[in-house]
Formats: sequence, C-alpha cells, structure tokens
Amino acid sequence: MYNFALAFVLCAAVYIIGEVVSTATKAWIPSVFVTAAIILVGYWTVLPTTLISDAVLIPFGSTIGIYLLITHMGTVISIKQLLEQWKTIVVCLAGLAGMCVLALFVCPLLMDRSFVVAGLPPLTGGIVAATTMMEAANAAGLKEAAVFAIAMYCVQGFAGYPLTAVCLQLEGKKLLKEYRNGGVSVAGVSNAVDAVNGKLETTESPRKKLLPPTPAKWNSVVVMLGKLGFVAWLATQLGRVVIPGLNMTISGAVYALVLGIIFTSIGFLDENALNKSNSYGIVMFALMMYIFDGLKDCTPQMLGSIIGPMVILIVVGVAGMAVLCFVSAKILKLPFLLAFATALTALYGFPPNAIITENTCNALAATPEEKEYLMSKMFPPMIVGGFTTVTITSVIIASVFAKMF
Repeated sequence: MYNFALAFVLCAAVYIIGEVVSTATKAWIPSVFVTAAIILVGYWTVLPTTLISDAVLIPFGSTIGIYLLITHMGTVISIKQLLEQWKTIVVCLAGLAGMCVLALFVCPLLMDRSFVVAGLPPLTGGIVAATTMMEAANAAGLKEAAVFAIAMYCVQGFAGYPLTAVCLQLEGKKLLKEYRNGGVSVAGVSNAVDAVNGKLETTESPRKKLLPPTPAKWNSVVVMLGKLGFVAWLATQLGRVVIPGLNMTISGAVYALVLGIIFTSIGFLDENALNKSNSYGIVMFALMMYIFDGLKDCTPQMLGSIIGPMVILIVVGVAGMAVLCFVSAKILKLPFLLAFATALTALYGFPPNAIITENTCNALAATPEEKEYLMSKMFPPMIVGGFTTVTITSVIIASVFAKMF
C-alpha cells in the first residue's frame, strides 16, 4: 500500500497540522516547529526515514525550487518602502552585525565552532539561510551541524516573539501617552496588509517600465515560471564566476535575489511572480520538506546534545543585536524599543511581524483613531525590518558563512 503517493499525502498531512496550529495560536507557535516536531517524533516511531525521498520532493526542492523562490523574493521587494525606512534598515543591519560579531567571538569558547557557523545564518533569517547552511554542513560531512541549522530555524521564533511583544507593548504605551496628551497627529497609514508579501498596500499608480508587460492572454503560468527560471539560470552562471583580485565566487543565491529585483524593475519579471502563477505553495512545500528531510539523521541523543548550544547561541546573538541596536538607535535618534523590535524580525519574519504588531495595536488602543496612530508609527518599520533581515541580509550572510566550514 505504501508508495510515492501515500508518502506525499503523509508529508502534506504533517505540514497541514503545523499550519492549523500556527493559525489557531496566531503564529505564537510556529508552523515549522510543529511540523518538524511531528516529523522528528515520527522518524523515531512509525514514519520511515525515507518518507520525503519517497514522496520525490527532494530533487525539485533542492535545485530549481530554491532558486525560483529566491528569485521570486526579488519580485516582491518594495524599493520605495525600503528607501522611506532607511533608518530602520541601518538599525537592522547594525543589529545583525552585533549578533554575528558577538556570537563569533563568544560562542566558540562555549561550543563547537561548526554549530556557531551553521546556526547563525538561520538565526538571522529564514528558510533560504537554513537551506544553505544545511547543504554546506552536509557537504563538509558535519551531520550534527546540519541538524543544528534546521533546529535553529525551527525554534528561533520562541525567543523573538515574546521579546518583540514586550518591546512593542512598552513603545506603544509611550506613543499613546504622547497622543492622549495632545500635540501629535496621525501620520496616516493604510491598515490594509498584503498578506502574501508582508508589506503595506499602496495606492500609487504603476510606473512605466523599460519593457512592456506581457499581454495577459500570452502570460501563462509556464511563461511566468519560464522567465523566473531564466533569471535563476543566469544567477547560477554568475555564481560560477571568480571575482578578479579576490579569487572567490559569490553564491548564486545572492545573484538570484539581486537579479530578481533588477529584472522586475525593468518589467521582464512579473511582480509577485510565484503567487501570480499560483505556484508559491508547491515550491515552498517542496523546499520545506527538503529541509525537514535533514532531520532523519537526528537521534534523541543528538537532539539532547544540541539543545544547550542552541540556547547559548540565541542568548549571545540576541544580546549582541541589542547592544548595536541601542548604539545605532541613539545615533539615528530612533526609539530603542522600536528599533530593537524591528531587528528581532530576523528571528521570525513575515507574517508574525505583521500579526504581533497589529495585535499589540488592537490591545492597547481604546479607539480606532488610537489604533491608526499606533499602526502609523510601528507597522511600516516592522514590515521593512522583516524584508531587510529575512528576505535580503540573511541570504548574503548565509552565502558568506557557507564558506567558513
């Protein structure tokens, strides 16, 4: 009875359970944590360790799937939003620098250096960073480090959520006190959220691009995927080019992100390409399953041995982030609590950043006007923080750290 189809159904079932739990808890319990926990316990009990291989998801997820996703990420970045929130970007970059520097100096004294190298990029970002480090660790023959990268990706949110909630609560109360005392006005922000891409809905008219849009009748799903694939192929080729004078290459993943932005800005790629082609779900599903396949090598003993290093890396990393966020916030004259909250988006990304922010505003505001004021102050930087940390910087950090084994 067991074959590739049933294996696919079982993978889908555990993935769905994770999504249901995440939705029911308003993302306070991450779907990736639930799915990973079920698969791991399943491997130790009733599920075959070849489950994901049997579902034939790995060949797609580990190759073209990840490059399609990274290129797609470039099609959803709002350059205008990033420019408007440049101070947020600087604070987030400073926070990530503080996290990496302090962890690289302190953590090797307390744990295996391979854990630090494998765990830091997932701690600074999302699925792409976790995938990159898992592959790099496996290529170096470091199975425990590969599992460590996956585990870090699955649990980092548990540190980020409560810290962010506390920061936003304290900052929100301060903002409300100023608002209720008079002298401030609502800056104006659309409360509409692009629930797919994690950015504010805008009403600006589309700008004219270098290339005319593909007529709708010709812009089929395969055409959109083919264009994404072409840009992804260019990225793989550039990733093989040795930089003159440096005698090194830059990861194709970095090129995929940059080329995705460029080719979208000139009109070659469709904005929000994977979702527009109704392909985002299957690509993400295959990629997530590919990551979770790495858990087949994790024994209860191995899991017990990495829990301590995970806690240490998170504590030291977040402490380093807080220090440089504080310094940069003072220099840029930004409120530290909000600055720290935006940097903490590295630990969970979208949609939790949007959910936590809106829930905080709903809880603190006594009137719709107060909510609008809080949203105008806290929502835009939180969304841009997620783009800066998870979508952009973590890809670059992972490409650098993958060469450090």
